[in-house]
Parts: sequence; C-alpha cells; structure tokens
Amino acid sequence: MQYRFLLLLLLLFSACGLQAQPLSPSTILSERERSRVVDDILEDRFNNLLPQLMRREGIDMWVIISREYNEDPVLKTMLPSTWLSARRRTVMVFFDQGAEKGVEKLAIARYDVGNLLKGAWDIDVRPNQWEALVKIIQDRKPKKIGLNFSKNYAHADGLTFTEHGEFLEKLPVDYQKRLVSAERLSVGWLETRTEKEMAIYPLICRLSHQIIQEGFSEQVIQPGVTTTDDVVWWFRQRITDLGLETWFHPTVDVQGSGSPQDFDHLKTFSKKASGQVIRAGDLLHVDFGITYLRLNTDQQQHAYILRPGETEVPDVLRKAFQQGNRLQDILTERYKAGKTGNQLLLEALEQAKKEGIRGTIYTHPIGVHGHAAGPTIGMWDQQNGVPGPGDYPLFANTAYSIELNAAIEVPEWKKTVRIMLEEDGFFDGTSFRYIDGRQTEIFTIPRKLPYVK
Repeated sequence: MQYRFLLLLLLLFSACGLQAQPLSPSTILSERERSRVVDDILEDRFNNLLPQLMRREGIDMWVIISREYNEDPVLKTMLPSTWLSARRRTVMVFFDQGAEKGVEKLAIARYDVGNLLKGAWDIDVRPNQWEALVKIIQDRKPKKIGLNFSKNYAHADGLTFTEHGEFLEKLPVDYQKRLVSAERLSVGWLETRTEKEMAIYPLICRLSHQIIQEGFSEQVIQPGVTTTDDVVWWFRQRITDLGLETWFHPTVDVQGSGSPQDFDHLKTFSKKASGQVIRAGDLLHVDFGITYLRLNTDQQQHAYILRPGETEVPDVLRKAFQQGNRLQDILTERYKAGKTGNQLLLEALEQAKKEGIRGTIYTHPIGVHGHAAGPTIGMWDQQNGVPGPGDYPLFANTAYSIELNAAIEVPEWKKTVRIMLEEDGFFDGTSFRYIDGRQTEIFTIPRKLPYVK
C-alpha cells in the first residue's frame, strides 16, 4: 500500500512540480487517479489516526448517522471516493477493541461502504435498521457512545433531530446513559493532517498560488479597462477549466487614491453590477481558494498596478507590506500545543500593539473544510476572543489559514490602507511552517516579479 501511494505521489509531483510551466488540465490528476489518492489516504486515516483519537478522547464507540443528501459533515469525509453521498440512511459504527485488535469499522447498511466498512445489517434477521444498530451496541457493551451533536461546531453537529429521536426510541435506557457528545473526537478527526496528506498539501497550495499569479498579471489585467469583477470571473473560469473546484466565490478589491475612502470588510461581500475599474496606482487584493483531493486552500495576496514610469512598488506600500508580514510572524511565533485560540489571539495582539502595528487577526483552521474545525483565532469583528471555538486548544499536526490585516496610514492617498494577508500553514506540535511559502513582496503589474517564499 505504501508503494502504491509513493507512485501516486510521484505522479502528482510530475504533474505540478514544474512551477515555471503554464498550468493546464493535464497538470491535474484524472478522476481515476484522484480516487486512488483519496481512498489510500482515507484507509490510512481509519487504520492509524482514528484509534489514536478515540483513545485520546475516551470514547470506545462512535456512532455516526446520516441520510442521503443531508449528510453529517464528518461522515462526508469518511465516504470512499466512489460514494458522492450517503445512501438512504447510512450508519457508521466504530468500536475500539483495544490496542491489539484495533478499531472495528461497521456499516449498519445493506452493503459494505467501500472496502473499509463492513456491512453489518442482515435485513432477513432484523428488518428494522435501528434494531440492528442496537444489537451491535448491546453485543459490544461500550462504556461511552459518542454521537455528533455540538454547540460550538457545525462540523460536529451532524446528527439531526429526527434521527436522534428515532435512535433513542429503540436504544435501551441503560445505554442512553452512556451517550456523550463526540464534539472533540469529530474536531480531532477533521483537523488532524496525516503524513500522507501533508505529502500532497504543498502541491495543492502551489497550484492555488500559481493561479493567483496568473490572474495577477498583464495577461489578465489591462489597467483602465479590466474590472475587479472581470478578474473574479477569470479566477472562477480558470478553476473550472483546470478541472478543479472552489469552496467559495473569490473576491478581488482595490485600494487606491481613487477608491472609496476606507476599506470596509463588509464591502468585500457586496455585489457590484460591473465591478470597479482597475487603474494604475491601485493596490489590488484577492481572496482565493481551491478544493483538490478533498483538501482546501485559502489565500490572500496583493499586486500593485505600476504607474507610467514606475518600476517598483512605492516605498510606503512596501513598508506597509512588511508590517503585514511581521504581524504574521508575531502570531505564528506563539504557536504552542495546548494554547487556546483566544490565548494566541490576545498574546499576538498585545505584542503587535507594543510594536506599533494596528493589527486585526481572524485566523482559522483549514483542511477538509475551508473554514475548518479547530481553534478559532479571532474573527474580524471579535478581537477580544471568540467564546466556544476560541477556547479549543491547539493540537499537533493541524493546518491553519493565517488570516489577518495590518492597517497603515498612506499620506499620499489621505486614507488608511489595509494589508490583508492569508496563507496556509502547518503546525507539527513544535514549530509552524507555511505549506508552500508566503508572499513577502507585492507583485507588480504589468511587470511580473518572481514568486518569493
């Protein structure tokens, strides 16, 4: 199995390892090749990660119940590549039999779920699916039964009211007393990145970076003609043409002497009929991400439109960008296992204030979801901490979109400019690193600068 994954990894590297070459659909793995990668990673997660998490959280049975087209977010990440949704009612049961036997993986369904979950419902013996599930539970006598209900995380709140009620009608009272929230187990499953996932994540982040660089170039943008909406839809079309997907609609916005007086976060979500014309002297910003091999990216970068005669980004903007990079460092230098998202937020903001940086931090986990489960490190409108998700601790082997901005006065424009940055990174439990580097200089249009890590 390891040999097969290495072959697929080599295929990925050969497809997108040459950054200088233009992207094309041939850069992306075929559907069949993607399926092999997804299933190989899923098998590794079931066999190696799941037992660790169940024991860490003290849950010896995890029951996940979901109906077709109303899938539990966790269950969606556990389906094999050929299952695009649950089928009828799909019930997964994971039972920890101990270190020697490992975790038993069962599906209370009419058939196996791929090759990883064995079908355990004999309809001829027990026509009622709930009764079949209860028999599985009674035979194994778990001490704690985890169900997916959660106040803090929608990702971990996938058990619907109806399914919960029908399950309790059949479950004996003695076992009802053993029911617990599987919130932390669900979050652990969703947030933890495995070695195999981290072998391919840099390639996914690189693809996303390359698409941004294509969009922020003279091949796409003609100052005085191209609008921000034009660039947004170029990004959407480029993603489709490459055979990729995105988990959110990109935004492209402008700050400059002729743009609105002050940047407003809410305006990035407002719709304009034709968009704003991009002009020389503008500072351009994009918020962009892709989905590939069940992993997501989320990146924000900047480009400057050179005025006639200019060959470099104005010094005031370069210094502003350095403050944005410094704010990133202030946050990531404080990553330490066990700290909560709120602790990280307040420590970083305190240091930024000492250094004279007007920072706003709204960093979030990333992985199988874009705005993923894990410790929330601020929201743009909650800079004193986020109750609930902000109180969740930092664990090893987790990924984050380092999202923030630094506000700087630009006298020439008579306004405040925000350097809005977002880059995907990985925390291994000891140190933090950017998965495919980060932007350290503002790109220029029309002259392209090399991508700097």
